[in-house]
Amino acid sequence: MPSWAGRVALVTGVGGFIGSALAAELLERDAKVVGIVRDSAGMRMLETLAIHRRIDVVAGSVGDAGLLLRAINEYDVDTIFHLAAQTFVSVANRSPVPTFETNVAGTWNVLEAARQSPLVQRVVVASCGKAYHDQSMPPSDGEMRPRGLYPYAASKACADILAQSYATTFPLPVATVRTANVYGPGDLNWLHLVPGTIRSALSRDDPIVRSDGTPEREYLYLDDAVDGYLTVAERLPELTGRTLDLGTGRTYSVLQMVRRILTEVADAGLQPRVLAEAAREVLQRCVGYAEARATIGWVPAVGIDEGLARTVRWYRAFLATGNIVAIRRGALS
Repeated sequence: MPSWAGRVALVTGVGGFIGSALAAELLERDAKVVGIVRDSAGMRMLETLAIHRRIDVVAGSVGDAGLLLRAINEYDVDTIFHLAAQTFVSVANRSPVPTFETNVAGTWNVLEAARQSPLVQRVVVASCGKAYHDQSMPPSDGEMRPRGLYPYAASKACADILAQSYATTFPLPVATVRTANVYGPGDLNWLHLVPGTIRSALSRDDPIVRSDGTPEREYLYLDDAVDGYLTVAERLPELTGRTLDLGTGRTYSVLQMVRRILTEVADAGLQPRVLAEAAREVLQRCVGYAEARATIGWVPAVGIDEGLARTVRWYRAFLATGNIVAIRRGALS
C-alpha cells in the first residue's frame, strides 16, 4: 500500500459522516489533512471526533471558487477528495436550485481549482448509486451510465459527467467513486434507515418505515467505503476518467434491515410501523463491485451482520453518554 506520509489531502465535506471518517483515517496514515467546513454542524462533528485540532480547517463552501484555489495553493494540496454535497433528497425536491448550486457548480469549482493548480496529482469525486435512477442492476457491458431525473439524482449525474469531462479534456487525474448506501458509526442523520432504526429501538419505540418496506438496497459499511476512496486515490493517475462502484452485490429490503437491527438490539417486542408514504421509490438498486475487484482488488470486508453489530454497539455507547466514540477501524469491535 502506498504511503500517505507527507501527502496533503483536501477533503471537502469533511464535517460529514463519511468525510470525517475519511479524514480520521488519513490522519492515521500520517497524511496532512485540510478540510472545507461550511457551518457549525460540520465543526461539531470534527470536535466530537477530537480531530479538529489535527486538521487545517478552512471555513467556507465549495461554492466559493476563489476559496478553493487559495486553500489548494496555500496548503500545498496534492490530493483532493470531493465529498461536499447537499445529500437530502427531500430538500432537493423542495429546493432544487441550491442543490444544483452545491452539487453541480460546487463540483466544477473543485475541478477547475484543481486544474489551475500545478500541485494537484489526484482528485476523487464522490457519487452514489442514485445517479443511476431506475437502473436496478449493472448492465452486461459493465458500464452503468448516469441518468438521474429527480433533482438530487440529476445533480449527482451531472457531477459525474463533469468529472469525466475534466478527466478527458485536461491533464487532470480524476476518478469517480459511486457508493451504495453507507452505514456505520457516526451517522447522526436520524432520517437515514440504519441510525434512525437503531435510535428508535434503543429508545424502545417502534421504528418508523416511510416506504412500504419492500425497496431493496445494498448497505456498505463505513470502513469499506473509506478503504475504497483511499484505494482509488492510490491508483491515480492510472484510473483517470474511470468510475468505480463500491457496493456489496447483496441487497436487503427496508423491512429486512429493520428486523435485523431489532434482532441485534435484542428487543423482540418492537415492530416496524409501516407508513407507506414514500413515493417514486426504485424497487431495487444494486451497483455491485465487480469492476472495483477486477481493477483495484477492492472487495467489501465487513459483512452485514458484523457491520450492524459494530454499528449498534457504537450507537448504544453514544446515546448512553452523549459522546462520540472515536471512529476508527476496529472501534468497539
